[in-house]
Amino acid sequence: MSDTDRIVKQAVLKASLERVWQAISDSKRFGTWFGAEFDGPFVAGARLTGRIVPTAVDPEIGRMQAPYAGTPFEISIERIEPMRVFALRWHPNAVEPGKDYSEEPTTLVVFELEETEGGTRLTLTESGYDKIPLARRAEAFESNEQGWEMQMTLIAKYLAQAS
Repeated sequence: MSDTDRIVKQAVLKASLERVWQAISDSKRFGTWFGAEFDGPFVAGARLTGRIVPTAVDPEIGRMQAPYAGTPFEISIERIEPMRVFALRWHPNAVEPGKDYSEEPTTLVVFELEETEGGTRLTLTESGYDKIPLARRAEAFESNEQGWEMQMTLIAKYLAQAS
């Protein structure tokens, strides 16, 4: 894969493997930090609709998400390996009102967990950008590059706040 095909983010979260797993694999918990509501649980093979709901974990990021509140998006749960890997597919940066993204290729978002000193290492990789239509590719990549950076902050804050 080229540098233009994938985004990789990594963080060591000060939480147990179990808590981080719950934060990424439970649709309600995921939605709380990510800033979305989903119409069902995360189950391998499931196709779900999410709607952007500004996160309450960080008010500043929530304000950045607010203009997109209510925007629907679809995800497909690709893979669940408890305590190790959670993967989904979606259309990156699919936020233009009224635009149908269903004919475009999706990207693969993989969350990988590993116990480490001081907590749990979360590695996030989103790949498949080289197949996104050229007219949208650079904007989608840049938007998600910044977005995943914010999401890594949000999950860390969520885990620090959650009991």
